[in-house]
Amino acid sequence: MPWLITDPWFYAAAIPAVLLMGLSKSGFGSGFGSLAVPIMALTIPVPQAAAIMLPLLAVMDILGVTAYRRHVDLTLIRALLPAGLLGTVVGTLLFGVLSARLVAAVVGALTLAFLAQRLFFPPRADAPPPPLWLGRLLAVASGFTSFVAHAGGPPINAYVLPLRLSPVVFSATMAVFFAAVNASKWIPYAWLGLIDWRNMVTALALMPFAPLGVWLGVRLVHRVPQRGFYRLVYAGMFLTGGKLLWDGLR
Repeated sequence: MPWLITDPWFYAAAIPAVLLMGLSKSGFGSGFGSLAVPIMALTIPVPQAAAIMLPLLAVMDILGVTAYRRHVDLTLIRALLPAGLLGTVVGTLLFGVLSARLVAAVVGALTLAFLAQRLFFPPRADAPPPPLWLGRLLAVASGFTSFVAHAGGPPINAYVLPLRLSPVVFSATMAVFFAAVNASKWIPYAWLGLIDWRNMVTALALMPFAPLGVWLGVRLVHRVPQRGFYRLVYAGMFLTGGKLLWDGLR
């Protein structure tokens, strides 16, 4: 077996997927990042796609946290991160029990349900923020889906978006949350046998596209108005939800 995936169709899917994930890690259109593993899974199995993406996420996380470190909502991080890490523990325990298709279908359905609720029952301007218990529950779901398929964005976005943070604070807080969640995956992924030379060398071949996607996203976050920013986030969540539901049901 070669130490590098050589199938050109894999790279035709993987390069756009890495760029999308980089845009997402910058905070710009954060819903789009959850499409990365499903796109790569068009050519390779989901667990292998998740393993290849993990080193790329480490680079993206460092860049994203460095770019936004002064704007993090630490109160929100302290409230949600322990639940997110608990979700990765659940993901480790259930990784061999639940199929990737079932997880994809559930995440996709919940994402589309959230968007439908926001569209048909939009919150009033004076509506109170969602309760913290709901945020922690969604953070557990986010950690779990992030572990299984790096698709943690939609669950946590369902809690954080209604808080109406500024785009920069939203991006910074999500960057720190997912940097910690992704760092917690390395030992479980190695224990599950997903960290091997072929996956890591393939990730190295894709590495130049990781900072490119983050750089593009950081520039756009500071140039897109808040209303347009959140419209892009919702669009990304819609595409993600539809793609994950389709992958789970087909």
